[in-house]
Amino acid sequence: MTRGLTVIGVLLSLMLTARGQQPMLGGELSNSAVTSVADIDRVMPRMQQLGLNTVLVPAYWELTEPREGQFDFTLTDRVIQQARHCRLKVVFLWFGAWKNSMSCYAPLWFKRDVSRFPRAQTAQGKPLEIATPFAEAVFQADNRAFEAWVSHVARQGADVVTMIQVENEIGMLESARDHSPQAEAAYRKGVPPALKDYLLSHRPSLHPWLAARIQWDQLSAKSPSWTQVFGNDLHTDEIFMAYYYARYVGRLCQTARRHTRVPLFVNAAMNSRGRQPGQYPSAGPLAHLIDLWHCGAPELLCLAPDIYDTGFKQWTSQYALPGNPLLIPESRCCENSGARALYAFGEHRALGFSPFAIDESDTTATATVSEAYRLVRQVYALPHLDQCPTWGLLFDQTDHERIIADGETLITCRHYFTLPWDARATDGTPWPEGGAMLVRLAADEYLLAGTGVVVSFATSYEHQFAGETVLGEDGFAAAGQGSGSAALLPVKPFRGKRLGIGFVDEVTIDNDGRLCYVRRHNGDQDHQGRHARIAVGQWKLLHIKLYEY
Repeated sequence: MTRGLTVIGVLLSLMLTARGQQPMLGGELSNSAVTSVADIDRVMPRMQQLGLNTVLVPAYWELTEPREGQFDFTLTDRVIQQARHCRLKVVFLWFGAWKNSMSCYAPLWFKRDVSRFPRAQTAQGKPLEIATPFAEAVFQADNRAFEAWVSHVARQGADVVTMIQVENEIGMLESARDHSPQAEAAYRKGVPPALKDYLLSHRPSLHPWLAARIQWDQLSAKSPSWTQVFGNDLHTDEIFMAYYYARYVGRLCQTARRHTRVPLFVNAAMNSRGRQPGQYPSAGPLAHLIDLWHCGAPELLCLAPDIYDTGFKQWTSQYALPGNPLLIPESRCCENSGARALYAFGEHRALGFSPFAIDESDTTATATVSEAYRLVRQVYALPHLDQCPTWGLLFDQTDHERIIADGETLITCRHYFTLPWDARATDGTPWPEGGAMLVRLAADEYLLAGTGVVVSFATSYEHQFAGETVLGEDGFAAAGQGSGSAALLPVKPFRGKRLGIGFVDEVTIDNDGRLCYVRRHNGDQDHQGRHARIAVGQWKLLHIKLYEY
C-alpha cells in the first residue's frame, strides 16, 4: 500500500536506521505524573536511571489555559529543563479536546459553556462528555491553545522535543458516531468531494477492509450519500466519523507546521475483543481506517497503536505498513515489556517503543525494559545496520517456535523452555515471554540479542532430514529408539551439506560498533555445537559464526 508519508517522515525513518542513531527507547509517564513542578523534578531523573533515551510526557490543556486566553507554560518549561539536565529527549502528548475519547482535559471554562462548545450526542439525543468536532468554536478554542503551546515549545525546546502527539486516543464511545445537530448536518451533505477524490486516486493501494466496502459506481456519482457508498451499518457511521476526526486533527497539524517541523502522530485505542464501533473508541486512528486519516491529516507521520491486549505480534503487523512506520507509544508495562521491545525493533525496525505508566510500574517490569534497551542501544551502534536483514522473535507458552528461511539457511528459533531440562518449563507457572533481535551480519554470521530463546541452524537440504528426537542435557537421546543397527540408518543416503556452529561468543558492542569479546559459549553452553541459547532471565548478545561441512 502507498501511503501519504510526509518528507519529514521519510527522513526520520532513514535517520533512525543510520549508523549510531538510536530509535526511541521510551517510556510514557502516567497521566497525572507532571501536574506540578515537584512531580517533574521527581520523575525525570528516574527515567534517566532506567536507561530511557526519550520520555513521553502529557501537556494538559486545562493547566496550560486555566483561564480563557491566559496561558501558563510553567510545566512545559520544567519538563524541557529537566530533559536537558538528564540528557533525555521528550515526546509531548497534547491532551486537548480529547483524551481517551473524553474531553476530560479541556479547561473548566470550556466544559461549562456547552452552548459555545457543544457536546457530541447519541442517536437518542443523550449528550456525552465528548466535545463535538463539528462545532467550529470547539476547534478554534483547542487550536488557539495548541498554537500558543506549540509555538512556545518550538522556541524553548527545539533541542529536546523530537515528536508531538496530537490529542490522545480519539474516538466515539457509546455511539459509533456523533448525532449532534452539527454532525447530522454534515452527514446529510454526503461524502465530501475531497474524500471521493482521494479514494478514487488511491484505489489500488487502499486498505483491503475499506476497499471491499466501497460501492465504486456510487462513489463516482455527483453527490453520493454515506450509505450509498459504504452501506448502512455501524461501520459506515465509523467511516464518516473517522474522516471528520482526521480533518480536525489535520487542521491542528497545519497549525503546528507554522511553527515546527517535528514529526506529528496520533495514537489509537485498539478495536479488540470482538467489540463493535462505539464499544471501542469508534473512528480513532485504527489500521482499517488509515486511508481516511491520511486523507484528512496528511501531515501525520503515522498512526500508532496502543497495545494492551494479547496478540502483540498481530497488532504490530497491522500497523507496520508501507508509509506508516511502526511506533508504539503505549504498551502494557509488565515483565514481558523488554521481550516485546526487542521483537518490535527486530521485526519491524520500529521508530520507538514505550511502556505506559513506567513511573508507576514495579521493578519486575521496569528491569526488563532497562535490559532490553541496553541491548538495543548496542545493536543500533553496528555499522551498516540499515543494510543487515533483521528479524524479531517473540515466544510464549502457546506460540513457541518460528522457522526463518534466510536463503539456503533455515533458522529454527524457539522459546528457551522448549529445552527439556529446565524445570521451570513444567512447574505449572506461565512462561515469561522470550524475545530477541536476530541480525545477519554476513552470509555465515549472525548476532542474537535477547532473552529466553534458543536458535539452531541448518541447510535447507539438511532440514528435510531433521527428526524430532528429544535430547537430554548431555546431548544423548533421552530414551531408547529401538534396537539394532537398522534403526540408526537413514531412510535414504544423505548427499547434501550441513551447517555447523563454528563458535558462539558472548559480546558487547561499543559506541563505535565494534564487537567486544566477553566469553566463548561452547560445550554445555551451546549443547556441544547444536544451538545458541539465552536463558530466561538473562539478557545477552551472542555473536554466532557458522561453517558448512
